[in-house]
Amino acid sequence: MDLFTFAPAHALSFLLTLIRVSLVLFVLPFFGGETVPNAVKAALCIVLSWALWPHLSFPGELFPKNPWLIGLMVLGEMAIGLCLMLVVRFLFAAVQTGGQLIGFQMGFSMINVIDPLTGQQVVITSHFLYMTTLLTFLALDGHLYLLQGLADSFTLVPPGGVVLSAALGQGLLDLAGSIFVLAIKIAAPVMAALFLVDLALALVGRAAPQMHVLILGFPIKIAVGFFFLSILFTTLARYVGNFIIDMGPTFRGLLGTMA
Repeated sequence: MDLFTFAPAHALSFLLTLIRVSLVLFVLPFFGGETVPNAVKAALCIVLSWALWPHLSFPGELFPKNPWLIGLMVLGEMAIGLCLMLVVRFLFAAVQTGGQLIGFQMGFSMINVIDPLTGQQVVITSHFLYMTTLLTFLALDGHLYLLQGLADSFTLVPPGGVVLSAALGQGLLDLAGSIFVLAIKIAAPVMAALFLVDLALALVGRAAPQMHVLILGFPIKIAVGFFFLSILFTTLARYVGNFIIDMGPTFRGLLGTMA
């Protein structure tokens, strides 16, 4: 293809594709994270746009002719990226919330590390479960489902055709509500085991007041917590796998409500 014989419609078509890919990729996890240099993200957007343009593109006639309409189109593209980002962030938010509950029960609430997503201090068990979930997500090709959601946006939402409807807000609220349900499911086995340890220590302290139950309880709770945390990995992988399977229909449903 000769680059110097492009019609204006072709140039505008490529520009629409570049805007959609760049604004979506810059906010998606794993592609537009803060740890990725901006130069690398810009190069990835250009290369990916050039690769997708012959297969996934918009007609150049859809490019707005009014500067205000161009601004509205850019805001709509950002809304698409934010919606796709929130779907994935809800999973990791649920995992981190479950890790916070587990860390509090194990007595690790004073041991904090920096969360790479938000830059805030979180309990070490929360960060540990986050890294485990991240590796599981990548191993199960979750990042490819993100790219599939980007590809679906080309057929479901035209440029400048984003509508923020009540159905979209309700869908995001339903997904946000699932954070706490999934967090409890993740943390429930460890929390139940540590509750039984606390109950046993309370009975021991009642029967033998001379024993230092507080000093004895810390290593026991940590050992029991780590034991059940190791068993939790299989359950966590199943939850992540089910989430990835549902990502495609979830993306299409949200994008359908935005069109």
